[in-house]
Amino acid sequence: MQIGAIARLSAPGLALAAFQTAVSIADTHFVGRLGTEPLAGLALVFPLVMLLQMTSAGAMGGGVSSAIARARGGGHEAAARRLVAHALVIALVAGLAFTLVFLLLGRPLYALLGGKSGALAQAIAYSDVLFGGAALVWLANIFASSLRGGGSTAIPAAALAVAATIQIPLSGALTLGWGPFPALGIRGAALAYAASFGIAAVMMGACLWAGALRPRPGDWQLEWRLFREILRVGALSSISALQTVAAAIILTGCVGTFGTAALAGYGVGVRLELLQVPIVFAIGQALVILVGTHVGAGQTAHARRIAWTGTFAAVAVCLVIGAIAALAPALWIGLFSNDPAVHEAGALYLRVVAPFYPLFGAGMALYFAAQGAGRIGLPILAGTARLVVVAVGGLLVVWSGAPLAWLFAVIAGGMTLFGGLAAAGVHRTRW
Repeated sequence: MQIGAIARLSAPGLALAAFQTAVSIADTHFVGRLGTEPLAGLALVFPLVMLLQMTSAGAMGGGVSSAIARARGGGHEAAARRLVAHALVIALVAGLAFTLVFLLLGRPLYALLGGKSGALAQAIAYSDVLFGGAALVWLANIFASSLRGGGSTAIPAAALAVAATIQIPLSGALTLGWGPFPALGIRGAALAYAASFGIAAVMMGACLWAGALRPRPGDWQLEWRLFREILRVGALSSISALQTVAAAIILTGCVGTFGTAALAGYGVGVRLELLQVPIVFAIGQALVILVGTHVGAGQTAHARRIAWTGTFAAVAVCLVIGAIAALAPALWIGLFSNDPAVHEAGALYLRVVAPFYPLFGAGMALYFAAQGAGRIGLPILAGTARLVVVAVGGLLVVWSGAPLAWLFAVIAGGMTLFGGLAAAGVHRTRW
């Protein structure tokens, strides 16, 4: 019964993950056609794109889904509608904040991460366009989270899949100049990214307004109490997202000291790691809904069984991906670059880190389950421990002049700690 419920709710998200995987592969392939410097520029910006996605979809989006699911599980439909209104206000404010911060601070940040000359110029070109559309990303992901909190995972998955289907050819056309389209280079990939989320936001907004969660005129009266209901999970979850991205930023800076080719190879390798995020996210969003609904109804024992069942499913998926990547890294790296130095760095990363993907998946799945229960303190501390290990270990590797493989071993150690502590935290926390 638990597996069936998780499978039913996660199936649309897993289908969407296939589309998102195709988008990520296609974007990296198109940018890789431009050369090693654009590929390195993409790697510099990638941690901040992660931050945009993780805060809007997984963190604050999880807070929105959890709050709405708990309200509906307790039979409070009016409260659920009012939470949607408050969530949209958060989306607009946060989206504009992302635009302002990264337009102002992008250049010094990418330079700090090791971006030089051509790679730095490519990073800025990509970042300015993409973060110019940050509000579209926030609106799309908050609309999706509201619909998921109301029990619908199919509509968000379908809308985002349609947007992804448009994004792939649009990215190729704008990046490489297919047919009548201008060759915008790396800016084209960023423009296609923002446009696809704008399309998804319009589609999901229309579906939300046609359903039971559409806010009524009186629902727009803003109250701090309802913001707090979302933020008590969403804001804490954003801390977790910030920790994850801080770890990625530190590692990107450390890898940058080994040269542009190493940075490009690392960017290609780490992209496979992060392609597992939408897969585990699909399972995780099912856990947010099911755990939140059962906790709201007072059925905490059932909620825990659902959480562990979903976690084992995520571990199994990540185990398969990690095994293939570690045994045959060229299957992945060869999709994006013909540079031997890029191949060498990317393959090294996958051989060292990919076997530990299951622990990464376990930590993420348990984090989403804890979101549903509204008890995310210890899973966040697991992320803090990972950040400390990565930061201290990565800097020690650079300062000591150790080889690149040691830096990748630090990443693997951080994953191990993250998964283990998240499991211990969920086991010990009372729901």
